[in-house]
Amino acid sequence: MKKIENPLGKQTNYPLEYNPNLLFPLERKYLKNNKIFKGFDIWNAYEISWLNKTGKPEIAIGRFQIPANSKYIIESKSLKIYLNSLNQKKIDNHSDLTNLICNDLSSSTNSDVLVNIIMPQDFKKIYIQELDGLCIDNLQIKTDIYNPDPNLLENEKTNKTKITETLMSRLLKSNCPITMQPDWASIQIRYRGFKINHESILKYIISYRNHAEYHENCIEKIFLDIYEQCKPDYLSVYGKYTRRGGIDINPWRSTDLEEYNPVRNLFRSTRQ
Repeated sequence: MKKIENPLGKQTNYPLEYNPNLLFPLERKYLKNNKIFKGFDIWNAYEISWLNKTGKPEIAIGRFQIPANSKYIIESKSLKIYLNSLNQKKIDNHSDLTNLICNDLSSSTNSDVLVNIIMPQDFKKIYIQELDGLCIDNLQIKTDIYNPDPNLLENEKTNKTKITETLMSRLLKSNCPITMQPDWASIQIRYRGFKINHESILKYIISYRNHAEYHENCIEKIFLDIYEQCKPDYLSVYGKYTRRGGIDINPWRSTDLEEYNPVRNLFRSTRQ
């Protein structure tokens, strides 16, 4: 079957038959920098349905983990369309569904994707979890910069002691590069090194307000700018984006996956 064009921003006819070629891969923008950072993109898909072997509909929530060094990301509208192509497909059990989606996403991203299918009896275990860290949103600042400017970032000039600190903000906003629809997110920044000026990092986060780029690229740019401007010994940046179209995307980038992991225990083995 022929691969589709990027469906974003276009009128779409939703398929009645399963078709993995509906997935539209996009090359990662900052792939050349993946020796600096490691991490994952965590996708939560809340609208998954298929038919069991008797023809009765089943529903589930899907959680997908795509490594940050994958050659491609998936355009989110194409993922929604692909998942909808499963609606009339007969699948014996959720383990078969897990393997099917895992194989399709791994093939499309050219990476090893982890898939966790959450059945209705486990929906009660899913809840919105607040990000750890000191919230910097109440700082009284003045700014008129709404496009990313790494020169806003600076370390404290008077504090030369190295610290470990976790900061968070709910004020990250960027925009879809095709439709310009707003993308809202909370962001957590954990670092070890010289103290970063809190006002400067809040201004920097706010500077994404008119920026148009995919979620993954925004978080990677934030990571790289902090890494270059503030030169921490260790850095972790985790973005939790608000759900749109039944899907949310949550990129995490870190210099060391073992020192601190905000997404630990989200996944079990794909084959379970």
